[in-house]
Amino acid sequence: MSFSELPDASRFVLTNATLPAVTVDGFSGPANEGLMTADLVIGDGKVESVLLPGTAPAALPSLDMRDGMVWPCLVDMHTHLDKGHIWERRRNPDGSFMGALENVGADRAANWSADDVRTRMEFSLKTAYAHGTKLIRTHLDSIPPQHGISFEVFSELKHDWKDRIALQAVALLPLESVLDETVFGDIVAVTKHHGGLLGGATRILPDFEKILETLFRAAADNGLDIDLHVDETEDKQVLTLKTIAETKLKTGFEGAVTVGHCCSLARQDDDLAKQTINLVAEAGLSVVSLPMCNMYLQDRHAGRTPRWRGVTLFHELAAAGVKTAVASDNTRDPFYAYGDLDGVEVFRESVRILHLDHPLDTAARVVTTTPADILGRPDIGRIKAGAPADLILFSARRWSEFLSRPQADRIVMRNGMGIDRRLPDYRDLDPILMK
Repeated sequence: MSFSELPDASRFVLTNATLPAVTVDGFSGPANEGLMTADLVIGDGKVESVLLPGTAPAALPSLDMRDGMVWPCLVDMHTHLDKGHIWERRRNPDGSFMGALENVGADRAANWSADDVRTRMEFSLKTAYAHGTKLIRTHLDSIPPQHGISFEVFSELKHDWKDRIALQAVALLPLESVLDETVFGDIVAVTKHHGGLLGGATRILPDFEKILETLFRAAADNGLDIDLHVDETEDKQVLTLKTIAETKLKTGFEGAVTVGHCCSLARQDDDLAKQTINLVAEAGLSVVSLPMCNMYLQDRHAGRTPRWRGVTLFHELAAAGVKTAVASDNTRDPFYAYGDLDGVEVFRESVRILHLDHPLDTAARVVTTTPADILGRPDIGRIKAGAPADLILFSARRWSEFLSRPQADRIVMRNGMGIDRRLPDYRDLDPILMK
């Protein structure tokens, strides 16, 4: 149940609203812990104006937010919609990375028809939409022939959901295939046809530098950006991040390059870590951390308490000028048994795991403005006059209130109107999971 009700009018005011200042363009006012108070005039589905509190036209219908927060809709820049919700069909027996890899592979080979992938992806989109997400990038397993199936489904859903969630897709391809001209050429062609990006999970391989250079060259020749899974391991001997940055600089690649996870960076000695971070900054890479999944998989050993959090050097990267964000990653599959594609949960847990607090002044950027910028959509994740009134309203007034509860009573607005926030029932998946 929502904490309040929006006015039944095409033009109204949200009075006494608390806004994360880092998400607001074209308005300034006194801020405390990065939070400012304003009145928002909503008209014809847009944010008509952002005003000092108490200055909105008194004749307009209004909802007094009583200092409750108003956020822009959220950005989830690293997900796996094609893997989502297979847990009940194919679990991870020991919670390990290899257990995840093997069981996803087995489930993909046995079950990932177009209907199966579509059903689970659409369930995930319904969930994310109800929580207030507006932009999602998903990685799609692209081991032939799966890439043809999943990208076709993705394109259909991208069209069907275009007025609700903007979608991007990355071909998560086996890097060994890059040197196979026929296989790699087909993956690149399918990816380009569907407007995707090239990706993969880097690890130490024979001819690794040649593989990277071939991948970068193919991306450049086809006008594609790159988004890689990088160093998702506790093994400090694995540091492909450094090679990726060097390759981008060496090749002069002009497209965008995003790297996710980068866990082993936190296992390096200070000098090597600093050298790598400086290279990442020089190369203009963007980094997305996946704190919930990383804590689930990393440093998991039977009968032993984990010794580290599994996440990358987030603060050090940000301090070096690297664009940094957080995202959901996997949802109810062998790589992460939990999750609901809720950006509020991702933010709340990231604050705790990554210590994004003390201060919290700009923390909201990691699920709003920064990932939107990384994904090339600076029109999303912001509150500004003239933008669509795609907003999330919370009863929480201050950070402690916001971060202490799941905010299940939030109101999600799209084009100035409240949406139906009922979440899809897990029973809807029974036909494909319980057969």
